[in-house]
Amino acid sequence: MSLNPFPYQLYLVISEADCAGRNFLQVAEQAILGGVDVIQLREKNSSTDSFLTKAQQLIELTDKHSVPLIINDNIEVAEKVNAAGIHVGNSDASPVYLRQQPLLHHKIIGYSIEYLSQLDNEQTTVSDYLGISPVFRTDTKTDTVTEWGLEGIKTIRQLTEKPLVAIGHIHSGNAKAVINAGADCLAVVSAICSAPDPQKAAYQLKNEILK
Repeated sequence: MSLNPFPYQLYLVISEADCAGRNFLQVAEQAILGGVDVIQLREKNSSTDSFLTKAQQLIELTDKHSVPLIINDNIEVAEKVNAAGIHVGNSDASPVYLRQQPLLHHKIIGYSIEYLSQLDNEQTTVSDYLGISPVFRTDTKTDTVTEWGLEGIKTIRQLTEKPLVAIGHIHSGNAKAVINAGADCLAVVSAICSAPDPQKAAYQLKNEILK
């Protein structure tokens, strides 16, 4: 069973590359000041050493603001920085395996859903939240299977009580519709990382959620 509540509403997924030449720590802090309440560091193309260095820098910032840091699919990094949790997909280490690891078994575990059939498996049972990816097609993540759309979120919402974190081309113009469809939390990359003013972008998104 999942162990952790997931009360968060605005979830930033960040990498250095997504920040388009700006300091990713500055972008993260501006996002937090604007209303982001959980952050995932996703460094798919970095070495573990580089990923670890970035995670060590970022967790100083997130700890300062009491914002949980989730590590994307890197057990070593998640353990070494004592992150709040780890997020995995179908081709990564399984949530069941993560729950068996002494340093991770009590952490937040997120699991990306690409098929409805995953809702019935043991991996979903032990996860704390489900990543619904993507809601809409996005250039920041191209290795996905299903484009869920609003109807997909509604269907998943009827089939599970797990917290749903929606991601994929979400912005202030469609944020409220995604929440109304059944998502508990909105995860964004470009809508904040590529925004001219990340703090303002986060504030506008949070405002849509809270309407």
